[in-house]
Amino acid sequence: MLAKYWKKIGLFILIIACLFNITHKLVYKTSLKDELEMSARYMYNEQKNENKDE
Repeated sequence: MLAKYWKKIGLFILIIACLFNITHKLVYKTSLKDELEMSARYMYNEQKNENKDE
């Protein structure tokens, strides 16, 4: 019986996983401001490390 419905079961699991992933990304979304601040800190630290090595 499982062999007959394996494609439908797999598709159902895939859809549930995609919905869970989308919901998780919407709930725990990082704001653009936070992303920009983290990028700026990273670049500043990298430049500081490069200057320190020279």
